[in-house]
Amino acid sequence: MTVSAQSPDDAPSAVRLGLRENWRQFSLLALINALVGGMVGLERTVVPLIGSETFHIASASIVASFVASFGIAKAFTNLVSGQLADNWGRKHVLVLGWAIGLPVPFMIIWAPSWNWIVAANLLLGISQGLAWSMTVIMKIDLVGPKSRGLAVGLNEFAGYAAVGLTAFATGWIASATGTLRPAPFYPGIAYPVLGLALSVLLARDTSAHVRLEAARHAPAAPARFIDVFLRTSFGDREMFSICQAGLVNNLNDGMSWAIFPLFFAARGLGVEGIGTLKGVYPVVWGVLQIVTGPLSDRLGRKGLIAWGMWVQALGLFMIAALDGFGWWLLASLLLGLGTAMVYPTLIAAISDVAHPSSRARSLSVYRFWRDMGYAVGALLAGAIGDAFGLAAAIAAIGGLTFVSGLVVALMMPRR
Repeated sequence: MTVSAQSPDDAPSAVRLGLRENWRQFSLLALINALVGGMVGLERTVVPLIGSETFHIASASIVASFVASFGIAKAFTNLVSGQLADNWGRKHVLVLGWAIGLPVPFMIIWAPSWNWIVAANLLLGISQGLAWSMTVIMKIDLVGPKSRGLAVGLNEFAGYAAVGLTAFATGWIASATGTLRPAPFYPGIAYPVLGLALSVLLARDTSAHVRLEAARHAPAAPARFIDVFLRTSFGDREMFSICQAGLVNNLNDGMSWAIFPLFFAARGLGVEGIGTLKGVYPVVWGVLQIVTGPLSDRLGRKGLIAWGMWVQALGLFMIAALDGFGWWLLASLLLGLGTAMVYPTLIAAISDVAHPSSRARSLSVYRFWRDMGYAVGALLAGAIGDAFGLAAAIAAIGGLTFVSGLVVALMMPRR
């Protein structure tokens, strides 16, 4: 089925759904999202060490505040990004996200105090909430209902592979130069400039694809945002189980972002080794999503989500209980595997349930709860770490992750 559509960015053309039919734009959006992920990877290894070694902050809670500021800003930006996308167009929101991210690397490089790092992460969270949200939504728009898991898997592969590779690169640069600033952040100057240029010059809006898919569904009455928020968050049993799993998944990722570098450094691991461990986890997560995304299209969503949460919990328990680089590396591989099982599957599951006319808003609500997990995880782990030690914080978050898998197993229907 084709329709003629015209947008400010495109001449009249036949609009079709499918990965093969839209592979050029899909590939471009994957590249753009790799650059979005690279911006997060800049901070995974070095920034917590800047807090402890450059600014001499002893409290894990204070060091974790930069992750909390990122998570809160990204969560609330996610909440409005779907509405902005519907009202203003996907491309415009994508461009705005990149524009907001331009100052971030300079603020980190020149930061005279920890407050500048926290402020930079507020901007980074807003930028990510707009730019990453749009790359996901636009890919789902392009491929249609048959390949949502594949689309999300490829998108998250591009983003999180870049997170991991950049985390490894910043650790290596810091080790090679013997300094935590400014050299590890030089790639972060190129990422937003290139991402903004590609988004402005080559990306095309996907609103026509949404209208085409919506025409194949029974008409839906216009929904208020508050109704979409309540249904996605609490009113629908399936969506609730998905949202809580997303929150807990990013809760343990926020903990790992803030606490793992401090934990490994306290046990004598150097910055290059920390960068390796911090890089392996998101690289495995990113690469395996190429498999787990389309696998969820064939096997269903529920099993991958529940088992993925339990595999993550096992990895966290191993890091807390065992000592040595080899054990930590194995546990990081398990964390990456478990997250790869969960991450694209959750987004595809929300897309399955939501009507196309409100899908962007339902995804934004899910992403609000998911990314609020960054803040909850960082602050909770910091508080537990200050009171009982970093190993206890990691183990506690592992317990929450296991319970979240149980919630999915008991509440989410099998499709």
